[in-house]
Amino acid sequence: MNTYGTLKMSKIMIVTEKPTAALKIASSLADTHPVKKVLNKVPYYELTHKGKNIVVVCAVGHLFNLAEKEKKGWTYPVFKLEWQPSYKVSKSSAFTKAYISVIEKQAKNCNEFYVATDKDTEGELIGANILRFIVKRKDGKRMEFSTLTKDELINSFEKAKPHIDFPLFEAAETRHFLDFYWGINLSRALTLAVKSTGHFRILSSGRVQGPALKILSDREKEIKKFKSEPYWEIFLDGLIHNEKIKAQHKADKFWDKNKASEIIKKTKGHQGIISDVKKIEFEKTPPIPFDLTTLQTEAYRTLKVQPKHTLELAQELYISGLISYPRTSSQKLPPSINYKKILSSLIKQKEYTKLVGEILNFKQLSPIQGKSDDPAHPAIYPTGEIKTLQAREKQIYDLIVHRFLSAFAPNSKRETVTIEIDVNKEPFVLSGTKTIEQGWQKFYGKYVGHKDLELPEAQKDDPVKVKKITLEEKETQPPKRYTPASIIKELTKKNLGTKATRAAIIESLYERNYIIDTSLEVTNLGLKIEDTLEKYCPEILDEKLTREFEEDMDKIREKKIKGEIVLENAKKFLTKTLKHFKENEIKIGKGLEEASVETRDEMTLLGPCHVCKEGQLRITFNRRFKSYFISCNAYPNCKTTFSLPWGLPKKTGQVCKECGYPVVKIIRKGKRPIDYCINKECKLKKQYFEEQQKEAKSKKPQKK
Repeated sequence: MNTYGTLKMSKIMIVTEKPTAALKIASSLADTHPVKKVLNKVPYYELTHKGKNIVVVCAVGHLFNLAEKEKKGWTYPVFKLEWQPSYKVSKSSAFTKAYISVIEKQAKNCNEFYVATDKDTEGELIGANILRFIVKRKDGKRMEFSTLTKDELINSFEKAKPHIDFPLFEAAETRHFLDFYWGINLSRALTLAVKSTGHFRILSSGRVQGPALKILSDREKEIKKFKSEPYWEIFLDGLIHNEKIKAQHKADKFWDKNKASEIIKKTKGHQGIISDVKKIEFEKTPPIPFDLTTLQTEAYRTLKVQPKHTLELAQELYISGLISYPRTSSQKLPPSINYKKILSSLIKQKEYTKLVGEILNFKQLSPIQGKSDDPAHPAIYPTGEIKTLQAREKQIYDLIVHRFLSAFAPNSKRETVTIEIDVNKEPFVLSGTKTIEQGWQKFYGKYVGHKDLELPEAQKDDPVKVKKITLEEKETQPPKRYTPASIIKELTKKNLGTKATRAAIIESLYERNYIIDTSLEVTNLGLKIEDTLEKYCPEILDEKLTREFEEDMDKIREKKIKGEIVLENAKKFLTKTLKHFKENEIKIGKGLEEASVETRDEMTLLGPCHVCKEGQLRITFNRRFKSYFISCNAYPNCKTTFSLPWGLPKKTGQVCKECGYPVVKIIRKGKRPIDYCINKECKLKKQYFEEQQKEAKSKKPQKK
């Protein structure tokens, strides 16, 4: 009787990271159909898999967050921390209470627990915290998968690891403590420095944010101190066999105008002759499979999608079962993912049928591999599953599919032709490159990037008709600012931050007004923050220190060092650094407040008020209604205001061509930014609303 009762009550709980993942897992494991139940608007699923009773519950990301153990107001340093339910830490996380309640209630009826959160540092921490704080268990079985496809989910359940990954969990928890130490202490130090001057302004820095800001600030300082120098270039416009060509003097840049002018005189009235023709063939290997960083940089290059949005869209594709786990640092596609099975599924999608058919006819399927590896996940690849997608998701999916297909293709072959032209013993040169065998380029399609420049067929001693030879004055240009994609690439190269957090770090720099624009220009405030930290605690900005902590995380995973040792070293470092900062608080505060006011004006003042002619129009935030509008800063003498559509308004520095009023850029989550004239009577308002209607139509689901 007891044995029968035990068997009857035996029940397994599977813990997932998000509701959509819970549905995928439940649907995949169920012998028939899972039974969906809802408690306080939180879904969970009951099912049977090969005679085993299972309940699948979900989190919504982190259900627990770090908080101060002993709150003593705004003081620093702070090192006494504890894990608390997210709903207790932040009002905006109140909804998580219901998820904790559901897991807690269902856990009472279960005697075996499986963690099925994402297999990365954050996923391991989410799962471990649910086990220890809700389920009241130290361990559980671990499902590991890289795609949310039925076969892989069933396999990950039936071959689950007997334990969670404790070293990975320890590294994740240590990282959270480190980030909290840096974030709360540096942010409070900066904010209290401003408060010491009689003002209040929230400022922030962090363990990776500081070094990232320094990289951007160093580039900004290079640009500001750059002095342009003039130089001259000589160009030849002419004809080779009646085909137009434009060649440049072989010397390239001339720093002495007189010398360049002498060449103009020497060549005037002379025709040319081809002195040499060189042809060089070379092969180009296919682009390596996507890790997260290369996906983000390529999506920005080809589609102009911001890295943060690329990650969000890729995550949606993963949850939908269309691609593998995107937060990977691997550039390798192992045979275990079953190339032929994926390709056989992709061939059913009509836009890829022809290309996939060609690949399946190859003698062998052997994709190119990159150098980087990830012990948890392979490179990003399509699963072959089909689902209706919205336009922006479809763009990222299409890029991933074409990258995957090109990995199996042969090298492309290109040819560079260089023609040298003699004009009265002065050498001119032109070159062009064309593709002679497409190879992988055929499969990567519109994402290839380079264009062909084909030159006229020519041989040595062929005549060149010279139409004109001109001298062009130019000047040297400062270094280019980073883009959102190139700074993430730089952070990756320097091993600063993680693949999952780098885009968020750049976003936080935007939110604090430390940087503006898509070419990342550092504001006065950002420069002042960096200068202040550089002067009073340069160690905070030292990328070497941050990189060493990242290496410590790897050592924790490899069981070479304990997390508490890393945290103790961090406490000692911060205590010493912040003491020096505190001693100079007032001097620091004065400089930060001045820069803060300058930056606020720089980013919000739009120009003279068209009504009173005395005040300045300013972007203003209404705290009560949590919305933005435009007002005159001469209030109350001038009560001019302009309403704005929903979104975050940004200064553009431009005026409307139609009416002369300022134009602001409205940034809306999940939608394309739009330039908006603030004038209520402007004719271009009609254009704005027409664009909104077009966008709404483009957002309708598209079938693949």
